[in-house]
Amino acid sequence: MNKLLKIWVPYISYPFVISFCFLLHIVLIYFDLHLTLATWIAVLFGLLSIITLERFVPCRVEWIPKNKDWIVDLFYMVLVQILLVKFMTFIVSIALLNIFQSNGFTIKNLWPKEWPIGAQAILMVLIADFFRYWLHRLSHEWMPLWRLHAVHHSPHKLYSMNVGRFHPLEKSIQFIFDALPFIILGITENVLAIYFVFYSINGFFQHCNIKIYLGPLNYVISGPELHRWHHSMIIKESNKNFGNNLIVWDLLFGTWHLPKAKKVDQLGLINRNYPLGLIEQLKSPFINGLDQDKSD
Repeated sequence: MNKLLKIWVPYISYPFVISFCFLLHIVLIYFDLHLTLATWIAVLFGLLSIITLERFVPCRVEWIPKNKDWIVDLFYMVLVQILLVKFMTFIVSIALLNIFQSNGFTIKNLWPKEWPIGAQAILMVLIADFFRYWLHRLSHEWMPLWRLHAVHHSPHKLYSMNVGRFHPLEKSIQFIFDALPFIILGITENVLAIYFVFYSINGFFQHCNIKIYLGPLNYVISGPELHRWHHSMIIKESNKNFGNNLIVWDLLFGTWHLPKAKKVDQLGLINRNYPLGLIEQLKSPFINGLDQDKSD
């Protein structure tokens, strides 16, 4: 049974977990659970599933996190990814949505509210990913943004929990592209919730240390096989695969990268002395020279 699981998990884990989390989200809402609570339960179930798979089907043994890694990433996840970004992106978004709509500030004719909710969510992912693609690419090419983004590229290993390792200033900038335009357009909170579930679980998968093969999905989804190359220590490899949830904009703009006969080697920044602790990393964008090698 164990051997059978290890054969099939790489092929079915991503579609199964994503699909089940969406199904769970729908069922919880059907039984009148509050939208916010239903959304968080679906996301938490996805994270726990991915952490379990990392334990039993790791992609790289050397990427298994140590206790000190978990502690730092847990702080990032709670303080930055959840309390700051997810609060802004979901809770505050819904609050602003209600304020804007009640005061007539929405641009009602531009967002296709008559579409099915699923179609609206797909449209939101496409548009948000277009903006995030260019923000992400600029974060690698323009020094002021790279100094913030270097924090995310600092780990020497990839696993689900370090998806949250972002400087709070960078995550605040990302909020502008993730939610605000759609709030102004008058998007509904149900669509925001669907986006949040996919955005979160796909993000955990992107960074996961699970043996995964997405096959043709690598031409649609920005998944772990592609994202590992984006975290390569080699600049010409890491300046690829900028997609946040989708990879279609990388295909269109020529930054898609997935070699068939090669595996990604070392991860992280060229400067191996870049600090990895929480407090040091919060200060690092304001210290000259720490990340200079990576942006040359």
